[in-house]
Amino acid sequence: MPRVKRGFKARRRRARVMKHAKGYYGRKKTIFRRGSEGVERAWVFAYRDRKVRKRAFRQLWITRINAAVQPFNISYSQFMFKLKKANISLNRKMLSELAISDPKSFETIVQQVKAA
Repeated sequence: MPRVKRGFKARRRRARVMKHAKGYYGRKKTIFRRGSEGVERAWVFAYRDRKVRKRAFRQLWITRINAAVQPFNISYSQFMFKLKKANISLNRKMLSELAISDPKSFETIVQQVKAA
């Protein structure tokens, strides 16, 4: 079996990892082993938080819609049920944006939903 030194390949792999560790505190930004641990940990958090972000935004939209329909004496769950029943296909993101940016049109939607 011939000897393989892996000089270029190893250097390129380490450089790629250390590029991601730029800005880290202490030895994590200079020592490959510590840096790769930090980068690995960061990637785990990034993966997890991409999922959490979806949940958090959905929760925010629901809270906004609930706050917007309260003055019309209707709960969020009743509003969403009647929205589906009225065959209005607006998702939660669109509804929350409407409630914030254009309250008049949101009020129109609520009136349509209450009538259905």
